[in-house]
Amino acid sequence: MNSITHTSVPFDASAKYALVLHGGAGTIIKANMTTEMEMAYKDALNEALTIGEKILKAGGTSIDAVDNVIRFMEDCPLFNAGRGSVFTHEGHVEHDASFMNGFDMSAGAVTGIKMIKYPISAARAVMENSEHVFLSGQGAEQFAIEQGVEKADPSYFYTEQRWLALQRILQSEDQGTELSEDADNQKHGTVGCVALDIKGNIAAGTSTGGMTNKKFGRIGDSPIIGAGTYADNKTCGVSSTGHGEFFIRFTVARDIAALMEYKGLSLKQASDEVIYNKLTQNGGLGGVVALDVFGNIAMPFNTEGMYRGYIRPGERVVGMYREED
Repeated sequence: MNSITHTSVPFDASAKYALVLHGGAGTIIKANMTTEMEMAYKDALNEALTIGEKILKAGGTSIDAVDNVIRFMEDCPLFNAGRGSVFTHEGHVEHDASFMNGFDMSAGAVTGIKMIKYPISAARAVMENSEHVFLSGQGAEQFAIEQGVEKADPSYFYTEQRWLALQRILQSEDQGTELSEDADNQKHGTVGCVALDIKGNIAAGTSTGGMTNKKFGRIGDSPIIGAGTYADNKTCGVSSTGHGEFFIRFTVARDIAALMEYKGLSLKQASDEVIYNKLTQNGGLGGVVALDVFGNIAMPFNTEGMYRGYIRPGERVVGMYREED
């Protein structure tokens, strides 16, 4: 594989809080991006960072920061989550999300939900108010609604761009041709966030609309604890984005934490090992955003680009392309 890049930000002793996020990885090439679209993505990433920074700077929790950042991204049609979600083969929008608290290893996840406005908040409700970890479909929706999570009519999630993308793929299937236009991005559309608050607690969350044209109730890595999301104050917090089948098989998020826990690797070393060696050598595409309890940040990916950014006291970085690193 030759499409490899890395972003790792070392420990800053003055950092009392930190937040890192992603908006998906895939074929993100500057030459293919209009100026207007590039600015729209950067503005959205910056707004998401600002939301999280205000919460953390004021002494708010990492859980609240992750929840509110991802809710903003779920509301933004630029990203494949919430209102910007892709359509299934049957023409539906289905959401998956997961949440984890590094303090006590509590976790919550939902999959296959269609009428909850903010899937990440549904996952948080499972984490905080259920004896279970993973709920699906109508049961997950019923639980979320009982917990006061906001409903939304399925029409709220319709966007013309995502609908037309499905139609192009369906047409190509009917004609027996291969469509490359969306083939890469349909595997990598996800949003995620990891935050460290001033009390030293890490939280992580991930949300997605899945794959364009997905069939048979397919579930990717985003709602799976240990694959799409992981948080442990002893090691790190991770949110993944990529070809979910590979992230599930190699338990990418947990593997990074395990390398830190059992082999004593740094956040950079562990994330490099998993993304550049294990994942890449096995043909998996994608990346992660991660941070540890000291404020170290890593954003490695092996695709052409990844929408990403981080904030720490006095620092703000937003990136999209491979060549920016």
